[in-house]
Amino acid sequence: MTCDDAASRSPCQPCGACCSYSENWPRFTIEDDATLDLIPAELVNARQSGMRCENNRCSALDGEVGKLTSCRIYAVRPEVCRTCQPGDPECAMARRRFGLAPLDVDAG
Repeated sequence: MTCDDAASRSPCQPCGACCSYSENWPRFTIEDDATLDLIPAELVNARQSGMRCENNRCSALDGEVGKLTSCRIYAVRPEVCRTCQPGDPECAMARRRFGLAPLDVDAG
């Protein structure tokens, strides 16, 4: 898949900024134990309060931010990851940190 193909599917795949914004971002909130058990233990932080991160980047993120990314646990990602939407204020804040233009989700 090329970056252009990814961009036509979702504006998130060629981005990944929200997954690399802060080690405090991919935290667990309303997930129950059964849901959390689906996340591989090696991807969970030592406090078991969220995803393990390396230099603010979620350990489940593959690829290069701003080019082409994917989540290795997309189907079982934490609720905070599910609620972040393309173009919302959190998305815009994360994109700014990486020098990426805000998304215009109404264009297209």
